[in-house]
Amino acid sequence: MKKILIINTGGTIGMTKTDRGYAPDAEYFRRAMYHMDSLRAPGMPAWDMTDMLPLLDSSNMAVSDWNSIGQLIAENYDAYDGFVILHGTDTMAYTASALSFMLEDLGKPVILTGSQIPLCEVRSDGRENLITSMLIAASEELCEVCIFFGGKLIRGCRAMKYSSDGLTAFVSPNLQPLAEAGISIVFNRAMLRKRPEGKMHFQPLDRIPIGVIKVFPGIQFQLFEAIMTESLKGIVIETFGAGNIPATDGALLHIIEKGYKNGSVMVVCSQCPQGTVLLGTYEASSALKAVGAVSGKDMTTEAAIAKLYYLFSKGYDSKKIKVLMEQDLRGELS
Repeated sequence: MKKILIINTGGTIGMTKTDRGYAPDAEYFRRAMYHMDSLRAPGMPAWDMTDMLPLLDSSNMAVSDWNSIGQLIAENYDAYDGFVILHGTDTMAYTASALSFMLEDLGKPVILTGSQIPLCEVRSDGRENLITSMLIAASEELCEVCIFFGGKLIRGCRAMKYSSDGLTAFVSPNLQPLAEAGISIVFNRAMLRKRPEGKMHFQPLDRIPIGVIKVFPGIQFQLFEAIMTESLKGIVIETFGAGNIPATDGALLHIIEKGYKNGSVMVVCSQCPQGTVLLGTYEASSALKAVGAVSGKDMTTEAAIAKLYYLFSKGYDSKKIKVLMEQDLRGELS
């Protein structure tokens, strides 16, 4: 029988009502898990569960928590066939992206899931998400970090949160789902990553100073100049369309050039969920490339941030990081 480890980090799925609204409740959730007959039904894998204390609303998730999750997987890697991470939806795509890079040469499934409605409620979507995630984590089909939610299995470093209240909370705008769960769980085998030959290695992340600038009409770029110091290692710029920026008398280009001279890595992503950044296609984007910015292509902002954390934590210099940001490492780029 396959055996998986469930790592409970918190999130809506395990919350109960309090006087201050929903809050994580480890004791309630553990009792609920052990009283779900379906988790011991024929065909289900054996499982253990561990709680990351304190349990978190995922809006409080930080780099140190990513490291704690990764460390738990690394320490238990040989004892289990797969892992399910229960996580809040707000930052699930960030955690999935981070783990995709941190768990090098991953040869087993790591599935993040949760719910929009707590398990304590009658209409909770958590039961189906949990049960199917456990089955996928026990499958030999998969060897990467994914999110399972609302009947779809999405590559972790391709996911973004789509809805704050719909049961289809996540989408993968530039990559089809890796599997869909209907009457059966059907994998898109042509899209699955190949099993690595090497042994899994866990790369913890350092607390690297990274920023995000979202371009909008009327933006006053000079307000951001003060943060462009030598301490800022990376910055993701969310531009219009295929990488376009407003002229604004070259204010942004001046700031990027300053960051470039300070050794910061500037990555251009698009505000459009679907499509890719093509620096130089339009005059409005060619100047970015000229001052040293690199294209995030069709990466999500979540993946771009996680990738910057990872590459800097590997100890690479900015020149190598710029090259690797435009290369596919975990399926984050088409």
